[in-house]
Amino acid sequence: MSEPRKVAQQAAMQIAAGGSAGFVEVCLMHPLDLVKTRLQLQTRGTSLDPQFYNGVVDCLKKMYRHESFLSYWKGVVPPILAETPKRAVKFFTFEQYKKVFLFGSPTPTPVTFSLAGLSAGITEAILVNPFEVVKVSLQANKGKAPSTWSMTRQIVRDNGLWGFNKGMTATIARNGAFNMVYFGFYHSAKNYLPESQDPALEFFRKLLLGFVSGTMASCFNIPFDVAKSRIQGPQPASGVKYRSTVATMRIVVAEEGWRALYKGLVPKVMRLGPGGAVMLLVYEHAYAYLQERFPL
Repeated sequence: MSEPRKVAQQAAMQIAAGGSAGFVEVCLMHPLDLVKTRLQLQTRGTSLDPQFYNGVVDCLKKMYRHESFLSYWKGVVPPILAETPKRAVKFFTFEQYKKVFLFGSPTPTPVTFSLAGLSAGITEAILVNPFEVVKVSLQANKGKAPSTWSMTRQIVRDNGLWGFNKGMTATIARNGAFNMVYFGFYHSAKNYLPESQDPALEFFRKLLLGFVSGTMASCFNIPFDVAKSRIQGPQPASGVKYRSTVATMRIVVAEEGWRALYKGLVPKVMRLGPGGAVMLLVYEHAYAYLQERFPL
């Protein structure tokens, strides 16, 4: 097989494995992403709302009572449409950026993994931001949810096509920070912890590393996530309150205290701890299967 064909086949396998990882993770973890967004959108002024949420369990209970069981998957279509190519882009570009950030080293270093993760996160953020705008708008709706298409048309009607770029800087900061820690820690720690010859122990080693990586990355990037939700979510009736990432974070701290920058951390960790582990496991197993099925 010629070298260009080998490169193309390897890229196709990375994209397919990454897309599979994204699809599985979204289907399993979307309800917790929705809870995270609902908690992040709450302000002190909404505390008298009967649908004000006092935590993850309370949110799940009230959503079930007022909006039905299927409401847990409100806004799931945009992530499914976005996450499959998004994760494909994330894992594929991460593999390519690793080659860029070797800095003369024969093998990847922790710096390589971190910078490649940061770059992959920025790349995926640019791709996924329009879907994030639609998703957050759907997740913020506490009544009968409009369809994805009708919400998309409403965004265009209210803000034009530029409306899909709302919160782009916050999305770039969120995804870049997450993937820098996520990939940087996982691959660096995996190289230091000895691989087990027992398949079950090796599975749990990777599962644990993926869980810790997703948890650490979630704790690191959540202030940007809160800013993104506020910018992309409903604005006060008096006008646009949340504009830029830094300005939004300052407003949140001034009005609600610094802890408000960590709103939604529990459901985020509940989702991206195990979700991060699921993604890496699905990707690595799918990629290994494709390499075996279609040897280069």
